[in-house]
Amino acid sequence: MTTSTAPATPADLAARYTRGDFLLATARHALLASGAATTVTDTDPARLSRALPGLFADSGVPVAVGVLPFDTSEGTGTPGHLVLPRVVLRASSDHAAVPPRTALPRPVKVTPVPEPEAHLAAVRAAVSALSDRDLRKVVLARALDLDFAEAVPVDHVVRNLANGNPRHTTYAVQLPGGRTLVGATPELLVSRTGGSVLSRPHAGSMPRSADPAIDKANGETLLASEKDHVEHAVVVESVVETLRPFCRTLDVRGPELVSTPAIWHLSTTVTGELIDQDVTALDLAAALHPTPAVCGTPTAAARSLVGELEPFDRAYYAGAVGWVDAAGDGEWAVGIRCAEIADTSMRLYAGGGIVPASDPRTELDETSAKFRTLLAAMGLEIRGS
Repeated sequence: MTTSTAPATPADLAARYTRGDFLLATARHALLASGAATTVTDTDPARLSRALPGLFADSGVPVAVGVLPFDTSEGTGTPGHLVLPRVVLRASSDHAAVPPRTALPRPVKVTPVPEPEAHLAAVRAAVSALSDRDLRKVVLARALDLDFAEAVPVDHVVRNLANGNPRHTTYAVQLPGGRTLVGATPELLVSRTGGSVLSRPHAGSMPRSADPAIDKANGETLLASEKDHVEHAVVVESVVETLRPFCRTLDVRGPELVSTPAIWHLSTTVTGELIDQDVTALDLAAALHPTPAVCGTPTAAARSLVGELEPFDRAYYAGAVGWVDAAGDGEWAVGIRCAEIADTSMRLYAGGGIVPASDPRTELDETSAKFRTLLAAMGLEIRGS
């Protein structure tokens, strides 16, 4: 395997991405991997983790990259997919340079799945189901299907995402069957560096505005919103309780107000020190995923309701994308603000957390704002999404 850490910057690696590569990049650090020495798939992330030490030893490749599906429960049909790559490039920089934007072709057809009115009905049904099924929260998503007259230039999409969201994690991963999942997520599921563990859960949202006064007011409204603080607290509580058995110390700071180009979020930083150095970044990701930020809580009941109310299989949407090395270090991001790209088509996803105080129209508007974030980063503008 070939590895390198110099002299590239994260922007350089995003610019070098080609379809089929793996990329996980912020403005400050990045990992780009290509080729496949070994590929392993399994519906159980724990079995994937147990298989890796032998694969690392047999192949001489000390890192694995890949993706976990949204649903990792027993019997799911969508497997976790890891690749031990032939070439790994790493970069870090103190400069937030990003690749230049590239114009994309306009779609010839746009299809919301479901239609907006159907999503409103699904949110109303979800609110009713919360009390009926003793749920604290469920996350409902919708999709936007784009058809093009020509092949979608995946490398251009990835570079545009890195340009449009430089403070967040741009990712691209080849899926089984040849599709590519690309996105720009604001949410770190977990990272492990030596004995240090870091997670940054997000929950609670409010649209940004081009008007500075309105934009500031929206952020202040989110920071004061009891409904959004309840939604956020559910996620943070789950993350902390999941990490507690693995860590001798935990520190929780937040929530604070953070932003993407189109959305205000509440974010909390959770840090800890591992008890057992044999616990890897993948082990931690498997334990945490899916958090209430992308599924709901209790997990099994929320996941069941998602399957009833969403008219599509999430597959790898709202999964986890990342890497783990032979030392156990790694980084896993939450697979949201994303699109799944085939040859001449693209499916975008956007979701929102539903709690008892949720308003269906506000939830629809939130998903529309998230679509706009992704579309704008890609250089596309589609009204009425």
